[in-house]
Amino acid sequence: MPPSVPSLPRRVARVLRTSLFAQVGCALVLGIVVGKLWPDVATDLQPLGDGFTRLIKTIISPLVFCVVVVGIAKAGDLKAFGRIGLKALIWFEVASTLALLIGLIAANVVRPGSGMNVDPATLDTSAVDAKTGGGSLPSTTEFVVNALPTSFIGAFAENSLLQVLILACLVGAALLHLGHTKVPQVLPAIEQAQEIIFAIVAFVMRLAPIAVFGAMAVLIGQYGLGVIETYAKLIILCYVAAALFIVLLAVALKAVTGLSLWKFVRYIREEMLLALGTASTESVMPRVMQKLRRAGARDDAVGLVLPTGYSFNLDGASLYLSIGTLFISQAVGVDLSLSQQITVVLVLMLTSKGMAGIPGSAFLALSATASSLGAIPAGAVALLLGVDRIMDSMRVVTNLLGNCVAVFAVSRWEGALDADKARRVLNGETVPTADDDGPGRTAAAEAPEADSAPRLPAVPAQSSKEPASEVG
Repeated sequence: MPPSVPSLPRRVARVLRTSLFAQVGCALVLGIVVGKLWPDVATDLQPLGDGFTRLIKTIISPLVFCVVVVGIAKAGDLKAFGRIGLKALIWFEVASTLALLIGLIAANVVRPGSGMNVDPATLDTSAVDAKTGGGSLPSTTEFVVNALPTSFIGAFAENSLLQVLILACLVGAALLHLGHTKVPQVLPAIEQAQEIIFAIVAFVMRLAPIAVFGAMAVLIGQYGLGVIETYAKLIILCYVAAALFIVLLAVALKAVTGLSLWKFVRYIREEMLLALGTASTESVMPRVMQKLRRAGARDDAVGLVLPTGYSFNLDGASLYLSIGTLFISQAVGVDLSLSQQITVVLVLMLTSKGMAGIPGSAFLALSATASSLGAIPAGAVALLLGVDRIMDSMRVVTNLLGNCVAVFAVSRWEGALDADKARRVLNGETVPTADDDGPGRTAAAEAPEADSAPRLPAVPAQSSKEPASEVG
């Protein structure tokens, strides 16, 4: 007798119970409905998204530290780690410059601000001051100096990823120098701490749907859907330009590694949806690191390239800044010459590198660019206040994919990528991993089809464990 097929309600209930993607998708829709129907109630839901983001941020610094230290110690080659860092910086600079150029070309062709004829004197710039908190972007010298830690504990307390990276490199180098015979317990202890952190990630991720619901409800409640109509031309242009850039990323990834970006997007679809809902790439960083390592990228490459990208590779922000600068100039009736547009690219190449983690950084960068040109009133950046939050989705997706492609590309160049394993994992095939806890654990079992928040394994390492006698 053939087995009975579960009824549709039971199948839907099972999907909602086991699939994080389905849970976050439903939360996204509910958030939009609540924000539209009850905007006053929606604005009170801000703590839901903020609380989740704060929990994730407490995990990021110790996670990056553990992954980088273990990666360096197990790779056993500090010079290779240095080469990975240098290649990553070169990739980031090329990618972000390309994003800036695409944005400028798109804004020149479409001219989204043309015909608005805005008088800058009528704009209320106090809202810009409130959004930026009266801050400023650091100079190049300040950015470099601030990347150096003044305290071991302080780097973690301030959640400064660049400082944590430097400390991790120093600790990893020290472990290589001393060897396992002098400090036999340190590396196993860090590996065990890494497992604990991933277990915490699994617990926190159960709150992801609640966070997405709150964040989306606040967005719609505060700005409504009317802003999309007002800035439709600018919004469509930014998203089309981002789509073009992502296509170029797909081509680059295929050319360098032979991997498909679209299959990778499917592989991390839960993380993509969560990043969209919370408007934050930090909220998915621990999970993305885990999935990149399962997909064949070596620990040291993932641990260095991905966190560094959060400070140096803001491709989505670069697109938005270049288009936004020309939108503002067109809206106030200022036509920028070719030399002035080249100045825009040069200024944004510098200011975009110091944006990560600074409140209202996009407005600070736009103000700095306007001031350097001298032709655009700095207060005109207030034109983008109503649409800035709508652009978060574009920036988040572009930044996240840009960083992930960089991990694969740099890993391939450095010989730190198992391309065959990556293809098999992205195809959903069963791929045994060295960090399995039992014979039934495989990479395919952890792929998106079966992945869910409650079942997220706390399995960190890709390479084999130390022998029991050494771990003991």
